Order: sequence, then structure tokens, then C-alpha cells
Amino acid sequence: MTSLKSELPSLTGFAVFAAFILSGDVLKPAEIGIVPSLLLLAVIFVTVMWCAFSVVRHAECLATLFGEPFGTLILTLAVIGIEVALIVAVMLSGDAVPTMARNTMFSVVMIVLNGLVGMCLLAGGLRHRNQTYNLQGANAFLSVLVPLAIFALVLPRITHSAPGGELSPLQSVFDVSMSLLLYGVFLAIQTVTHSDIFRQPDNDGHEEGHHPVVVRSIPFHIVGLLASLLPIILLSKKLALYVEFGIEGLGAPLALSGFIVAALVLMPEGLSALQAARENKLQRAVNICLGSAVATIGLTVPAVLLVGWVTGLKIELGLEPAEIILLVLTLFISLLTFGSKATNYLQGAVHLALFAAYVMMIFDLS
Repeated sequence: MTSLKSELPSLTGFAVFAAFILSGDVLKPAEIGIVPSLLLLAVIFVTVMWCAFSVVRHAECLATLFGEPFGTLILTLAVIGIEVALIVAVMLSGDAVPTMARNTMFSVVMIVLNGLVGMCLLAGGLRHRNQTYNLQGANAFLSVLVPLAIFALVLPRITHSAPGGELSPLQSVFDVSMSLLLYGVFLAIQTVTHSDIFRQPDNDGHEEGHHPVVVRSIPFHIVGLLASLLPIILLSKKLALYVEFGIEGLGAPLALSGFIVAALVLMPEGLSALQAARENKLQRAVNICLGSAVATIGLTVPAVLLVGWVTGLKIELGLEPAEIILLVLTLFISLLTFGSKATNYLQGAVHLALFAAYVMMIFDLS
């Protein structure tokens, strides 16, 4: 009974998906209007988020079984799987939006590097004053993130080999190759040759703790993780339809759709990072936050470009000039923040100020 109750999110996700399938065209946004569509959007949003928390719970259990840095790596890859599924669903729904993938990836980077990092440093700094982490581990994340972000989100706007923010065929091949190659090398560093630099430096050789969870067998949690992921993937297209209709009906900025997808994906992972920072386990928070940003660029870019090739969809990854400035400023401040072995709440406040600027720009550039 306890096991069945713990898997209620995935069962609910399958039930909601079945209800939409059985209803046919009756619940389509165009048929029911804006207000009922927003209510159904809320139902889908809550269901997907509940399933996402279940994914994180199973990932946490696997993290406890495998230890660091595999724990946060499992969590990151599970969340990136959700992100890719949602982005592809939005890309394939209705009128394909060329900038959807770009908006979502930019939102993930801004939410992670400014919103989550800012909240973690602020909450942890106010509670523990100065917090320590492994400087080499943070530098490893940033050394991969900076070039990949510039390759994917800046160069397509600066070069003239393709119009607007599109990528030329040569740029696409280069981005896919470099993203997979650098991320592969990074995984080797993180899990095989230098895993020690991704552990808390002052834990006296003991593994870092995770949230208190009921841990069962590895096969049980792998099946549970996949069972929680599947309803998210199945409901992602429905979510995309209602998000698109709701944004158009309310006259909201198009970039808001990317923010909504990114916030939904990152919510469970963000709470895990924030809890780690409050428990003075800053290294785990750093692994989660920076790992999400690196995986977003390293894995999502190849995924959306490959989908674009297969489906013939137009993909624009190049940011607008104002967004490029904010991205470069964010990367620069991140290098400063993680340039010393200790952090404090002032750095958290600075990152949150950059996050506020990003939210302001969503509405100002519309």
C-alpha cells in the first residue's frame, strides 16, 4: 500500500492523459475558450509538476545508493530529459515557433545561474555567513558552460552565414559535435578521473547526505523514475497547446512560454539545491545548479537541432543583442562568484538582481 501511494503522481499523470485522449476534440482550447483553457492548463501544470517531483524523489534515492557525484548527475539528466521532451513538444505543436528552444534554454540558464544560484547563496549565506565548496569543481562546470553558451546562443546572431538567429548547416554540425564532445569529456572528468573535485571539501571523506527518503532497490527506483517521466512526456504536447493558446489569448510576451517551461522543469531541482544550501552543503547546490546549466546547453542544443533536421523545422538559437549582453554579464559575474573558495549572501543578492533584470526584459522586449 505504501509503495502504491508513493507512486500516486505517476498514476495521476496517466489518468489525466487518458482523460484527454478519451475526450477527443471536446477539450481543445479553441473549442472551450480562454478561461476554461487556463483552468485545464493549471491542471496539466500541477500534474506535470507533481510527476516531476516524483522523478526527483526517485533520483534522490538513486543518488543515495550511488553517492556523489553520480547522485546529482542522475538528477540532472532526469530533469534534462523532461526539458527536452517539453521543448520538442512545444516545437511540434501548432505553428512551430522558431525561437521556442532558444527562449527555453536562455530561460534555464538565467533561472539557474541567477535565480537558483542567487537564492542558494542568499539563503545559505544568511544562515551560515560564509560557505565553502570545491573551487576546482565549479571551475570545471564554468569552463565548459562559457564556450558552449557562446557557441550556441551568441555566434548564430553575430555571424552572417544564416539569416537572423538561425544556424548554417556547418554551424549546426559544429554545435552538435562540440556540445556532445565537450559534455562527454566533462562527464569523464566528473565521474571517472576527477570525481573528488565535485565533493564537499570539508566532509572528512564522508559522502554528502541527501534529503531523507525511503530508499528501496536500484531496479525499483529506475522503474519508478521512468514511470514518472512517461506521463510528463505524454502530457507535454497538451501542455504546449494550452500554453500557446493562453499566451496568445492574454496577449502575453512570446518569450514567457520559454520561461514557463523552464520554471516547470527546474522547480523540483531548484528546491533540492536550495535545501542543500540551507544545510550548508554548498557543493551539492553548486553541482545541481551549474550541472543543469551545462547539461542544458550540452544536451538540449544537439537534441533540438537534430529534431529540426528530421522535421524540417526552422530553429533560431541566436539571442537578441540585449539578451546577449545579459548572458555575457551573467557568465562574467558567475566567474567572479566562483572565483574564490567561499561565498556570502552579497553575491546571492547580485545574482538575484540579474535575475530581476531578466524578468523585466521578458516584458520590455515584447
